[in-house]
Parts: sequence; structure tokens; C-alpha cells
Amino acid sequence: MTTTERDVLAQNTATARRVLEEIMPADDEAAMLEVVSADSVNHEAPTGTPPGPAGAVEVMHMLARAFSDQHWEIEKTVAEGDLVAIFCTHSGRHTGELFGIAPTGNTFAYRQTHLLRIVDGKGVEHWAVRDDAALFRQLGVVSG
Repeated sequence: MTTTERDVLAQNTATARRVLEEIMPADDEAAMLEVVSADSVNHEAPTGTPPGPAGAVEVMHMLARAFSDQHWEIEKTVAEGDLVAIFCTHSGRHTGELFGIAPTGNTFAYRQTHLLRIVDGKGVEHWAVRDDAALFRQLGVVSG
């Protein structure tokens, strides 16, 4: 692997980490727009979410309205080519409406894996696997 390839992997990893560690918790629209490509695709966006940067911002705002004290604890990153995989735990407190679910005040912590394709410093594709069942159990809206 060349020095340039290593530098790109490091930059892509730093960008992916920045989204979860800084931008999302701060609900920072300007910063999100800096790191999301105009033609980006979020394969995991809720139905009806607009494409591109507007969709990324909408999801970020939705989470910020629903959850206070949000934090993504990154446990592992793996980068190869233009892809960065992140294994993390999302935590916070449910203090606002989420998909029609009234605030419960409950704290939560559930695991997620994100795969981001980053080109020229901007996210162009996003996939995720989240343990949403664990989240909803912790919010008290499903049993099990």
C-alpha cells in the first residue's frame, strides 16, 4: 500500500468518525453539508427522506429532536479502498417524539454498524445495521 493510499484511508476514517463523534451529537447542519456529497445515497434512510445532503440533515435533525445527550461510542473501524466500516454503540435519552412515539425519558444504548463510501472527502453512500429492536425495548414500546 502506498503512502497516498494510507493517507486516503486515514482521511476517510477520520471523516466517518467525525460524523458520528462530532457532527451528529452537535446537530451541526453546516458541518454535515461539508461531508456529504450532493449525489449521496443513504440506503437506510426512513421512507420519504429526501436524497442527498438534505436527507442526511433531516435524519440528523430527527434524531436530535428525539434524543438528548446523544453519543456514539466507536468500538472499531475498518477501512479498505473507499469504504469505512464502523461498529459503535448509540446512546442517549428519549426526550422527544420518534416515529410517533411520545418521549419516554428512558435512557438507551444499542449497537450499530455503519458502512460509508467516501470519495474526495465526502460521503457518497451509507448502509447501516442497527439493533432497533433493542432500542425500542429500552424505550419501553415493545416487550421481549
